[in-house]
Amino acid sequence: MQVTDIKPDIGTWVEASKEVLLSGGHATELRALLEQRGVLVFPELHFTNEELVAFTQTLGTLAPEIRGEITYKITMDEKENARADYLKGAFYWHIDGTMSKMPILASLLSAEALSKEGGDTGFCNTYAAYDHLSEERKAELDGLRVHHSFWNSQLYHQPEPTLAKLEEWMSLGSNELPLVWKHASGRKSLVLGSTAQYVVGMEPQDSAKLLHGLRDWATGEPFHYRHKWSLGDLVIWDNTGTMHRATPYTADSGRMMIRTKLEGEEPFAA
Repeated sequence: MQVTDIKPDIGTWVEASKEVLLSGGHATELRALLEQRGVLVFPELHFTNEELVAFTQTLGTLAPEIRGEITYKITMDEKENARADYLKGAFYWHIDGTMSKMPILASLLSAEALSKEGGDTGFCNTYAAYDHLSEERKAELDGLRVHHSFWNSQLYHQPEPTLAKLEEWMSLGSNELPLVWKHASGRKSLVLGSTAQYVVGMEPQDSAKLLHGLRDWATGEPFHYRHKWSLGDLVIWDNTGTMHRATPYTADSGRMMIRTKLEGEEPFAA
């Protein structure tokens, strides 16, 4: 297995055969690398669905989808995914699982079909973004809590929903989380994204400026990697220490990604 860092603060290119990866012999090394680098790219691996599931299970406990599936189709085509409308929120920076006490550890995405335009995936390292803040800025953020809601993320792409649609979104939950997540490892990361609605106890204008300013910082060039997909690519990202988003693509583009997830192993903690 050969590894090459993509940028100083995010991303590593991993070259290895299917056989080597499926053996699980490098699983411990890959998990450590994932936490350090945020995103791992396995170029043109061409895993089958069965191989993707098997590889996921070498890295931890496979997390089922909402309806129990072990793999999930990421596409805007409602013929392939009846809940595709909800995926429009993926065009904006987010962390998966902010409605939960314990978010998933990581997602694995395999490229089965590509769109001619759009469909890249951006990632940013929220560990590194926190690490590079000044000590004064870190002290200002310490102890702050943020209200997150699913419906806030949906307003990004549909700002004028009907009351019925808004109530449907609201039924999917909200949560109060620390702005700075202190992990079991002792490292800290920022908890941001489109579900972040307001900083608890802060004036609305000040809250918006703080959250948008931190998002701009965390998604800035030093901490950001944009992956342009090739068929068969596999990308894994640490959901506890990165944000991600897709660049827009149309429902008829044919883009199809297959996803598996790893169960969370630690709750959000201040």
